[in-house]
Amino acid sequence: MEAITNFLNSTGFAKLGENPLQLVMLAVSCVLLYLAIVKKFEPLLLLPIAFGMLLTNLPGAGIYHAELFEGGHVHWEMFAEGVKLANGSTEAAGLLDVLYLGVKLGVYPCLIFIGVGCMTDFGPLIANPKSLLLGAAAQLGIFVTYVGAVLLGFTPAQAGSIGIIGGADGPTAIFVTSKLAPELLGPIAVAAYSYMALVPVIQPPIMKALTTKKERMIQMKQLRQVTKTEKILFPIVVTIFVSLMLPSAASLVGCLMLGNLLRESGVTERLNKTAQNELMNIVTIFLGTSVGATATAANFLNPQTLKILVLGVVAFGLGTAGGVLLAKLMNVFLKDKINPLIGSAGVSAVPMAARVSQVVGQKENPRNFLLMHAMGPNVAGVIGSAVAAGVFLALFGVRWIRRLLCISRLLCISREKAVFSFLLLACELFPWLRRGRLQLRCGVCARCRCCAIAVS
Repeated sequence: MEAITNFLNSTGFAKLGENPLQLVMLAVSCVLLYLAIVKKFEPLLLLPIAFGMLLTNLPGAGIYHAELFEGGHVHWEMFAEGVKLANGSTEAAGLLDVLYLGVKLGVYPCLIFIGVGCMTDFGPLIANPKSLLLGAAAQLGIFVTYVGAVLLGFTPAQAGSIGIIGGADGPTAIFVTSKLAPELLGPIAVAAYSYMALVPVIQPPIMKALTTKKERMIQMKQLRQVTKTEKILFPIVVTIFVSLMLPSAASLVGCLMLGNLLRESGVTERLNKTAQNELMNIVTIFLGTSVGATATAANFLNPQTLKILVLGVVAFGLGTAGGVLLAKLMNVFLKDKINPLIGSAGVSAVPMAARVSQVVGQKENPRNFLLMHAMGPNVAGVIGSAVAAGVFLALFGVRWIRRLLCISRLLCISREKAVFSFLLLACELFPWLRRGRLQLRCGVCARCRCCAIAVS
């Protein structure tokens, strides 16, 4: 009888009452499964995310332990010795704990970027380099949302992770958040992929509000033919340039361009197909499930989640507006006008955002074919969001930046020390600015002894 009682007490049913919020999370995961399966909201990633959320909130399952990753670090000793539970017993690391290492170490997003590169044609961007500016302008939502998140009380690192939602690039959002604010990974991943699925709903009202009927009817000239040599040189040149300018973006941009080179070189067809299919599909399952596992009741059911969802919509809207408004500004100076609708495709939801530009344009003028023109800003947005991620990682992903923020308190800093602070920041962001024997040393105020740093 005692054995039966012990068995019943060890079941998840007996533990359901210990934390009622887990029941709420199980309901939330079922709603997300419904959206993925029935409404088809980014099902390839939202479904595994929702199922990972379901698994991690099952009482007593022990599949994921947040304690292993507390403080933003991987506690390797706990993987070997086990996780101590509240009742004093020890439990071995679960399946999702192991899979989550690929997220924490930044492996999965980079592997997905190889697959994305294999499926991306940069031809429209090469044929019309001006579209690179539209892709850059669409990153406006990232940086404005960052400022808004800081004003709402988030830390700069958390605000950067939230702002990246505006890039409409799920793997980039996961990569940045896993490095800067892993405690927000669940809500940010759900927001990013949900809003990516809602691009056809979010963008058209903004596009129509910011353009006139005449502008939406603009027909653009056919793009020139891009040579194979140009397509091969493009990923090589972009990798070298971006990596030298912003080393923290090298992993994302490098993997994206590696995939594209596999596609365009013409000599690695087997690797190209593998990266597009088998590799992409396997990593997507691991990424989605392990990210969903971080959405525990404690991390998800709080006011911060609601703020993240609101800021995510704002980021998407501002990104769309930024691309459209820059296109209108460019038309003031260009002889051959561009349709402002393609500016909205600068958010990197490939190819959904480009299709939205095509659909909205054809409603005004059935003879208007904007898809290939919109693909230029669309693929430029992929590069732009990766560069924006590199900026945030460079700013908040290194330990000394906290010291630098301490230095920048204007109440205890002189003009010379302010110049030093910004010069030091520039040297860290752009290492090529450093010069051989140049050594910068700052002894800051007595209250900030930790600020004494040297860059040589």
